[in-house]
Amino acid sequence: MKIYTKTGDKGLTSLIGGTRVPKYHLRIESYGTVDELNSYIGLIRDQDISVHDKDILKQIQDRLFTIGSSLAADPEKSKMILPDLQMADVELLEQEMDSMNEQLPGLRHFILPGGSNTISFCHIARCICRRAERITVQLASESIVDEKVNIYLNRLSDYLFTLGRKIANETNVPENQWVPRI
Repeated sequence: MKIYTKTGDKGLTSLIGGTRVPKYHLRIESYGTVDELNSYIGLIRDQDISVHDKDILKQIQDRLFTIGSSLAADPEKSKMILPDLQMADVELLEQEMDSMNEQLPGLRHFILPGGSNTISFCHIARCICRRAERITVQLASESIVDEKVNIYLNRLSDYLFTLGRKIANETNVPENQWVPRI
């Protein structure tokens, strides 16, 4: 099987279910952004972080593939049985954040991104996650989107922020606090 199909050469692509849409369609933008996020999470997993964090990130990557397949499906025509996102997936992110926050100092300032490559990758992934959420919220205003997708992306951006803080704490990198000029 060849990796190229030539079916998208004229700027159209197919959703799951067969509907052809322009490559700039909001649904394509939504799952493309989720794919971009997934790649950055892979980059974080490739860093020198705990096995536990690597395992959680791999689960997140799996959920992002689930989200991507949901977003890639035409809600009106797809008959395929797709993997489903569950509220337990959201709860895992919340439990992980609660556990990390128990080890972290209280947050009294906004944190500027940076400190190390790994911390910066967490912040980049957080920003991409927020963009993915904004796009899927817009898509949900125009079409059918599983509400758990937006909830998951919302928690995931918080998780990535907290993971960056945890990594800074574990590696003794001071948080880059934003202190505004007055």
